[in-house]
Amino acid sequence: MAAFATFAVGFIARPLGGVVFGHFGDKLGRKAMLSATLMIMGAATFFVGLLPTYETIGPWAPALLVLLRMLQGFGLGGEWGGAVLMAVEHSPANRRGFYGSWPQTGAPAGLLVATAVFSYFSRLPEAEFLSWGWRVPFLLSAVLIGIGVFIRLSVSESPVFRNRKKDAEAPKLPVLDALRTYPRQILLAMGARFAENGFFYIITTFVLTYGTERLGLPRSTLLNGVLVATSIHLVAIPAFGAASDRLGRRPVYLAGALGCGLLAFPFFWLLDTKETGLIWMAITLGIVAHAAMYGPQASFFSELFGTRVRYSGASLGYQLASVFAGGLSPIIATALLARFQGQSWPISIYMVGLALITLVSVYLSAETFREQLTEEDSLPASQEHEPGKDAA
Repeated sequence: MAAFATFAVGFIARPLGGVVFGHFGDKLGRKAMLSATLMIMGAATFFVGLLPTYETIGPWAPALLVLLRMLQGFGLGGEWGGAVLMAVEHSPANRRGFYGSWPQTGAPAGLLVATAVFSYFSRLPEAEFLSWGWRVPFLLSAVLIGIGVFIRLSVSESPVFRNRKKDAEAPKLPVLDALRTYPRQILLAMGARFAENGFFYIITTFVLTYGTERLGLPRSTLLNGVLVATSIHLVAIPAFGAASDRLGRRPVYLAGALGCGLLAFPFFWLLDTKETGLIWMAITLGIVAHAAMYGPQASFFSELFGTRVRYSGASLGYQLASVFAGGLSPIIATALLARFQGQSWPISIYMVGLALITLVSVYLSAETFREQLTEEDSLPASQEHEPGKDAA
């Protein structure tokens, strides 16, 4: 739980990053924020690999680690909104789900690379891994920073933002405007994230603790299962994003949330068999259900807000939920596992609760896949439709 608490610290800083970079993203543009957030995240990750140990500087070592985790979260809090808006606002109107899903593949791609690299270096003798091996993956992030900055500097500013900048004055305080104009959309976006974000970190992070501590499985079995599932995740995310362009955002998203809820108990039953194939199947099924939500999410959240405050609104809904869902889910799951003496059913009930929050939130949201991004409507999208009207 102490390790997961350090992990959660990064999530606490995400809403602050969303507020700060959302403000400047709505006033100055999406492109500049992308490079700035990447540099912050990349530098923080790189410096984790250079941290002195507790034996060298005492309590300052974990304090610096927490600070770097907060910087990572701060950068990511602003990065997501800029990345998905650049994709969605550049895309054709009938392909926003597909185009918007590609920045989302960064999560499984990063997880795939990180898990593969970690798996490789974890083969070192334990003394060498604890001495220097764990540092190498963090230091290698410098390569990704250089590639990312080069790509982002070569991309043109969002045409939707350029048109808005020519036709209307930028809001003085975009975050406050978003909270005043779109409070319903922000709350519903937060609720829509609970199952997606909470399930993801239970399936990919907490599963390592459950498998090794509760079931006594080799860590490699679980890591390889995550690798297999993540490879499928990379394909499933754009596939579900494309499906949302044809069927609508809500039906696809609702199907993913329902799938997660139905999988809450079977997920642990399959893990408890200790059979490698069934373990991998459990993780993969969870990841596919997650992809059904994560694929259309970028376009769905972007379409909920007008151009003037889209960066701020989408970032707030997305990042505020991450504190309570993704950041806390591994801690809550670990606490439940300890409280109920290794029984998994309380964790499954918690997962069902996450799914119900998302199902209700998405049901109450308006269908957005036919909304125009280039026009500022007089009313927010969800006030122009009856909740549930477009579910079919």
